[in-house]
Amino acid sequence: MEKDMTKGRPLPVILKFMLPLIIGNIFQQLYNMADTIIVGRYVGADALAAVGSTGTIMFLTVGFSQGITAGFSVLTAQRFGAKDTEGVKISVANGILLSLIFTVIISSLSLLGMRPLLKLMNTPDNIFQDAYTYIMIISAGIIATIFYNLFSSYLRAVGNSKIPLVFLVFSAALNVILDLVLIINFKMGVAGAAWATIISQGVSAILCLVYIYIRMPSLAPNRRHWRLHGQESRNQLAMGIPMALQFAITASGTMVMQSAINLFGSDAVASFTAASKVQNLVTQGMMAMGQTMATYSGQNFGKGDIKRIRQGVKASLEASVVYALAAAVLVCILLKPALGLFFTGNVDMNSMLPWAKTYIYMSVIFYIPLSSIFVFRNTMQGCGYGFLPMMGGVSELVARLVVAMISMAVGSYALACFCDPAAWVTAAVFTGVSYLFVMKDIRRKYERPETATSEK
Repeated sequence: MEKDMTKGRPLPVILKFMLPLIIGNIFQQLYNMADTIIVGRYVGADALAAVGSTGTIMFLTVGFSQGITAGFSVLTAQRFGAKDTEGVKISVANGILLSLIFTVIISSLSLLGMRPLLKLMNTPDNIFQDAYTYIMIISAGIIATIFYNLFSSYLRAVGNSKIPLVFLVFSAALNVILDLVLIINFKMGVAGAAWATIISQGVSAILCLVYIYIRMPSLAPNRRHWRLHGQESRNQLAMGIPMALQFAITASGTMVMQSAINLFGSDAVASFTAASKVQNLVTQGMMAMGQTMATYSGQNFGKGDIKRIRQGVKASLEASVVYALAAAVLVCILLKPALGLFFTGNVDMNSMLPWAKTYIYMSVIFYIPLSSIFVFRNTMQGCGYGFLPMMGGVSELVARLVVAMISMAVGSYALACFCDPAAWVTAAVFTGVSYLFVMKDIRRKYERPETATSEK
């Protein structure tokens, strides 16, 4: 079920590959929402706020994991596009070994630094222990997240976006079942939600690995491939580390924003959490477009078809504008009824709704620049350029930091909510200009006999 994205009209090729990714991303958000909905309804609003207050920390650890594994798979996509079968297998084995090393590092740092980090983020006292319990379990099981993302990235690198979707749907269903059993039947509270997430992702990772060895021999390494190769490691780390840092830097900005939101109490945190979940659900098409463009640009870069990359970017931007407008309308329609899913009848929705509306109504105005970030950033990464997308994350961090500090100084919740839009506009401008520079640089290199195939 491999897909060569170097042939055919760009827009149909992109949309066909993207559709399973959208569905998969939505299911992933749904099972994340299942945690918060079940916790909110069966444990309470404070427990919901506790889980929500750790969302940005999860984005930091999980985002770093996604970035490092996606970076490892860029080389796989490029070699698949270049028809280098042996190189594909070497890159897969090397990426797995590097991921094991990073699993130990990420888990250790997360477990050691979690309590002071929660305190630094102004986590309210009444939800602190639940927040600490939830995020510690997630951190201890980060190996499941890392390897599900790694194996899914390898499958997508060779054009297979359907199988990760199948396993993700299964994982989502398993997560909901485990949530209900562990939270309702076993009364495990937020710990049950965390264990449900880790177990379901671990099952998905195992299923992906089994599928690769049984049905995708082009990806399955042989015994001779199982060692760390110096050049492979340098190439994969050169892409993986900047992509991971880009996620981490962006997450650091959202943590600053969450710190500002936390100052307004658990009601504001719970409402903001619920609104964010709804927004994340309807904007998954933007992320799916970015994932698609990483594979599309990686394969075409490996082939050396730079004109086709530009054509794909143009088509994806046009499609992203349409999607952004539709998502803005949809999230406004869904907000009020969706919030009712997160809280039991004894919660005063009239006190919760204004907090949620402030964030959503401010954010939807800026969905178009948000959607463009994914296109520009992932296209550059697929071509082997990691530094500029990482600096796009820095621009987001600076924007969020400035706005958050001002909001905390003046005590404005609305200004705290503006952290996201400010970051999106800043990053959209930065990544758009960076993309133009990258394409100019690639054209310059390809005009030389000693054409480079990776960023120096």
